[in-house]
Amino acid sequence: MKSHTREHWDRNSALLGALIWFALAGLAGAGRAPLGVIELLFLFAPLVIVPLGLALAGAIAPVSIPSLEDAARIAQPFAALLVVASFWFTPGPWTAALALPWALMCAALAASGVLNLLASRLRSVADFAAGVARADLAIAAAWLLVSRFGFRPLGFQEPIVLLTAVHFHFTGFGASILASAAAAFAAKIGRNNRLTSAIVILVALLPFLLAAGFVLSPAVKVFAATMLSLSVIAMALWQLALAGRTANWTSRGYLALSSLSVMAGMTLAAVYAIGDWLGETWLTIPRMASTHGLLNGLGFVMLGMLGWLVEFRGQANTAKRVHSTASDSVARPNPGFGVENSLVRHRSRRSTHYAK
Repeated sequence: MKSHTREHWDRNSALLGALIWFALAGLAGAGRAPLGVIELLFLFAPLVIVPLGLALAGAIAPVSIPSLEDAARIAQPFAALLVVASFWFTPGPWTAALALPWALMCAALAASGVLNLLASRLRSVADFAAGVARADLAIAAAWLLVSRFGFRPLGFQEPIVLLTAVHFHFTGFGASILASAAAAFAAKIGRNNRLTSAIVILVALLPFLLAAGFVLSPAVKVFAATMLSLSVIAMALWQLALAGRTANWTSRGYLALSSLSVMAGMTLAAVYAIGDWLGETWLTIPRMASTHGLLNGLGFVMLGMLGWLVEFRGQANTAKRVHSTASDSVARPNPGFGVENSLVRHRSRRSTHYAK
């Protein structure tokens, strides 16, 4: 699949997914769909965030074996529709079967990311974050399967199981892709350093520690949640600073709104984690889904991806125009050569005439 074909496919998939999601939100609001805030928040990821993220990852960290990721791209919109259908049924084996294609697609993307990391040998921190982001999708899809099957691992109840899938789709995949984009752009303008590289690595890896904290101990969970909140806020400040160096006002606006959204969202996450550790109900889970979740998913991740896509696509178009201009100047004959050739032909005819 050619690069422009991938771009069109991902863009159209995300646009179609957004239209479907808004229709689902309207049906849920009218009481015609069995979907609450948490279910709608989750469905925004397979319908919109994943195709946007794949488009952005392809622009900043293309994989070395594209055939596997291309197959996943083609399957993505169809697998996402099956995931939507799974929420109309009671959890069980048949419901999990509807989510299985999404899990297989995410496993293919994860394998593509891991193979790319091995092939590139950690060439850059942007490649590392993009590879981890693809791996996040496999874990996210596994938790979706658990939720749709109705399992209760380690005694966890819903909505915690589904929220773990939400966590790895947005804070795992989404935030890591944004960190990768920021690192790639900073490298282009010569603004990468050890601090920014550390921020990217923390944003990519701390979601795993937070998920482990739910199993290991409350202390690990609150530590990971606090560190992740601080790391994402640091990345948002860095992204806000980089936005001023972008060439497009549209991308600047998207990136600024993305950064401001996540600062508010991660502050709420830290407040929730500390309150949960202290046994206080400062923020309930449904309230967190409707505030922190929406600020992170629709605000931080979606707007950030749109901002970086606009910027990197603008750079690609500029590069094409420069290359096209250079090619034209090489291919276009020099007018001077035509004059010289005419003189040569004229002199040749004169020489022939005098010889006769």
